[in-house]
Amino acid sequence: MPTNKQIIQGGYQAFARGDVPKVLALMDDKIEWTEAEGFPLHGTYVGPQAVVDGVFMRLGETGDDFTVTPTRFVAEDDTVVATGTYSWKHRSTGKLAQVQMAHVWTFRDGKVISMQQHVDTLKVQELSA
Repeated sequence: MPTNKQIIQGGYQAFARGDVPKVLALMDDKIEWTEAEGFPLHGTYVGPQAVVDGVFMRLGETGDDFTVTPTRFVAEDDTVVATGTYSWKHRSTGKLAQVQMAHVWTFRDGKVISMQQHVDTLKVQELSA
């Protein structure tokens, strides 16, 4: 049986491939997915479909070619923290924009029950404008 850390690592890999069904399969039916205040998609989305509609389908609001690249995973008990970067292309200049991020994932019975985003929202706003 994979560890919570391995589950999250696989989730990021699936997301990078565009395999949204695999990502959704990791989520509890009542997942609480929270985007940071000040982030273009800020708010808490409850349930996998709300995450698709409120987050995944709207990532283009930040900029073009949005990617998330985790570089470190730290796990303890039912929590996994992933740190890394968000990258996207600025719409008007085409220049690459990049900010550091952290995601805190909480598990129960092998499913993700919450995700809390941490990011420099001011920098995101400045780089997305």
